[in-house]
Order: sequence, then structure tokens, then C-alpha cells
Amino acid sequence: MRAKGISYDTGFVKNGANSRRHFDPETVERELRIIRDDLHCNAVRVMGGDPERIELAATYAADLGLEVWFSPYPLELTAEEMLSLFADCAERAERLRLQGAEVVFVAGAELSLMNPGFLPGDSTDERVALLRRPDGVRELIDQVGARVNDFLGKAVPLVRERFGGRVTYASVPLEGVDWTLFDIMSVDLYRSAEIADRFADGVRGLVAQGKPVAITEFGSAGYQGAADKGALGLDIVEYDERGPVRLNGEYARDEAGQATCVRELLEAFEAGGVDSAFVFTFALYDHVHRPDGDPRDDLDLASYGVVKVYEDRLGDTYPDMPWEPKAAFTTLAEYYRG
Repeated sequence: MRAKGISYDTGFVKNGANSRRHFDPETVERELRIIRDDLHCNAVRVMGGDPERIELAATYAADLGLEVWFSPYPLELTAEEMLSLFADCAERAERLRLQGAEVVFVAGAELSLMNPGFLPGDSTDERVALLRRPDGVRELIDQVGARVNDFLGKAVPLVRERFGGRVTYASVPLEGVDWTLFDIMSVDLYRSAEIADRFADGVRGLVAQGKPVAITEFGSAGYQGAADKGALGLDIVEYDERGPVRLNGEYARDEAGQATCVRELLEAFEAGGVDSAFVFTFALYDHVHRPDGDPRDDLDLASYGVVKVYEDRLGDTYPDMPWEPKAAFTTLAEYYRG
């Protein structure tokens, strides 16, 4: 693979609240340096809902020589709000590119699931639940493809007016994206038990379409059985309007299973001819590790992060950081080091 990457969460913004409450520039720079030096990444997908945070982290990443995938991530926004966010971020990404950085602009992610207007439903949970129903899904998929492409047909020219580099979109397969608009075909691609037997063929099929292929999200949560659930690992978390609260039951930690899943997916992407891959994710700061007390409070079990985040202490491996690497961290570092 050309670009060996990971996603970096600057905080997801939903209903005015940011999932990463503390965003310290020194910590951000240190984490991105670890991503380059210790994980051996040469690319990073900088994600979030706050343009200033994305630009700050992207600037640090560029200064470290990383290829930057500038990735605004709208949640529950209207079409006009998304277009405004993309225009702002495209201008910021262009400033960075003109300074000599290698920058790819990611014009949103999983829009049909994360935002209203593409599928019925007032929330992501309602929209995803609708797609799990056996009735009427085919008709919904046909409709969502038309709506997503109509929106992207407006968004991409808006971005290209402001940004001179390569442009892509982090899609989910059901959206049927018109890739003629883009320079790179990007897919958030998780392997669940239901599709495991045809996953490798699916990757080769993407690459066979001719454009460079990026896997903009992949990975696993860290509890027993999570790898079989693919993208649905967070289903075990109970949320309120402020964010994650607790797990819906007791689950066994399985960091080895998470690490194995990450390695197997990387092997499949490399064998299939994928250009770029971004593990999801370095850390999920609102899914904290609570090793003491009620097992249902240990939100890290559901996290896709390769580090487990503490809320009340620093780690041992990196004594200046509020987290500890998981097994997937070591596996990823070894794989990318090659």
C-alpha cells in the first residue's frame, strides 16, 4: 500500500456538543508524532466537526511530513450546513496545501447514515435500524443513491473552487456513489461475519474499477465477538444526549481479537491492491477505559481505538499521555514498519 494511515479524532460535533472535551495542542502534536514515529504511519485522516481543530491537527501532521486527509465529518446537519462546513474546510485545506503539504480533501463521510435528508429517520440509530429491516430495503437503497449523488454534485464543485488537490468522499457501499466526480474511490469497509467469505473478492472488485481505492475506515472494537460485528461494535453502548453512558451488559475484553482483525484486514487490502488504508481509529476520547468498578462502565471495550483512554490518570508506556496502547497498537506498528 502507498498510504499507511490511521484516523485521528479531533472531536465529533453533534447538537452543539463536542465528543472530545479536552483538546490540548501539545497533546495533539505529541500524538501525531507518535503516529508517525511509533506506529510508522505515513498518512493520517484528520476527522472532526470543528474546522479550527481539524486545521490545527492537520498543520501539525503536515509539519511532521505526514500526508493529510482533511476530513470534516458532519453529524445531523442540513444540506446547507454541510455545504457551509465543506467550503470553510476546503479553504483551510488549500492554505495547508499551498504551504507544500500533501493534502487530500474528504468531502464528508457516510452522509446518508449520519445526516437527515437521505434516508427516513430523525437520527442515525433510526436510519441504521431501517436498513436492517428485511422489507423495502432495496427501494430505499435506490433512493439514497440518487439523493447522495445529487448532494455530492453540489458539494464537489464547491470544494474544487476552493481546493486544488485531490478530492474524495468516505462512502458506505449502499450509497452507489458516482465516482467520476472524484480522484480517489474511498469506502468505509468493515468485515462482519455475514460477509467474511466474500470480503476479499469485494476488495478486489473495488480495485478493478480503475481508480485508486482508499479504505477510509476499518477495524474492530475490543470485546469478545466484536470482530464478527464489523461496523456495529458500538451497539453495546447506551447513550444519552451528552454521549456514551455505559455498556448494555458485561463483555469480555479481547484486545488480541481486535489486533488480529486489524492485521487480517490490512493483509486483505494489501493483497487486493488498495492504495491507502486508515485504521479507525487512534483514540475515541469519549469512550474511556475504567478498569476498576462496574464492568458496564468500561466504555473502552466498545472503542475502535488502538489506545485505551483514561479519564483520571496517565499511562505507563507514554507517561505524558492519558492513555495506554492496546495490542492493536503493537500489531499496527509492526505491520506498517514492514
